[in-house]
Amino acid sequence: MKFNIVYKNKNEWFIGHIQEYPDYESQGETLDELTENLIEIYTDIRNGLVPEAEPCQLLEVAI
Repeated sequence: MKFNIVYKNKNEWFIGHIQEYPDYESQGETLDELTENLIEIYTDIRNGLVPEAEPCQLLEVAI
């Protein structure tokens, strides 16, 4: 399983989300903790525990 994590470092915390599910943010004191939290969210979504979760689409544009 692979997915992209979008994150930023803010006030000594890593805050981020899975690229296709930007509505579901998490945080961690380390990147490892953030990743673990987001894997848990992703697992819950895939197991149907978050029925309202809808993935966003990515459109790549060349200019």
